[in-house]
Amino acid sequence: MGKVPAAEGRDGVLSRAVAILRALAAAGPDGLRLSDIAEAADLPKPTALRILRTLQGEGLVEDGPLGRTYRLGLDLFCLAARAGNPSNLRDLGRPAMLRVAAAFEDTVFLLVRSGYDAVLIDRSEGVLPVRSLTGDIGGKVPLGLGQGSTAILASLPAGEQEEVVRHNLPLIRERGGLEETALRTALLDTARKGYCDVANGLIPGSSGLAVPIRDRTGQVIAALSIGTTLERLTPERRAAMAEMLQREAAAIGDASNPFDPTLRRPGASMQRAG
Repeated sequence: MGKVPAAEGRDGVLSRAVAILRALAAAGPDGLRLSDIAEAADLPKPTALRILRTLQGEGLVEDGPLGRTYRLGLDLFCLAARAGNPSNLRDLGRPAMLRVAAAFEDTVFLLVRSGYDAVLIDRSEGVLPVRSLTGDIGGKVPLGLGQGSTAILASLPAGEQEEVVRHNLPLIRERGGLEETALRTALLDTARKGYCDVANGLIPGSSGLAVPIRDRTGQVIAALSIGTTLERLTPERRAAMAEMLQREAAAIGDASNPFDPTLRRPGASMQRAG
């Protein structure tokens, strides 16, 4: 076999790999089939397949969700996060949480969506100890159980929201949460007001208020929530809490890093569970 021409050597392979990555980036999370990748990158299918396998070995490409497709891999997003904006959601949210906790002397929570659940990734303690449904950092609750997860659920597109509601209703009932009619009413009310303050009674004497956090594209990625007591959540404090939480959530969302691994395909576990 003859020597590979310079144009087809190392630089040529690199340019072909970049062409494939660009094609996958344009395709979105569903990915592309091999034939479509080869056409987009102007490559023979065997060549495209060989490069794809190399990129898979490096974690830069992974199998897509639709079968026999390929999409960008998580390692590529991690590299981009380190090279671009290094801040993750927890880093961005911490100053805001401290400001809110200082202003109201109540406990503040930061939750991120993970499939059908909301996961607590940070908390800032207030003066009074407050129990939470998520427990410690890393704890999770089904979307629709508690103010923070309900704020996220209410902000999802209609079809996605419906899928989550149907999947989570049995889990919510098991934990003493809202029945279907009450939950759907709470979702409509939250979407209308821009915050969730539904009293679910799951923790006696406790209440709270939460707002969704949206990224720069308008997609909901997390929730900022205050845990307090029923007697402290007066109408005046409720209005002040909602205003401050919404302001802080908007700032966090505007500064959020699209390559933050915490926010990588928040509905991914929905695909595995389906």
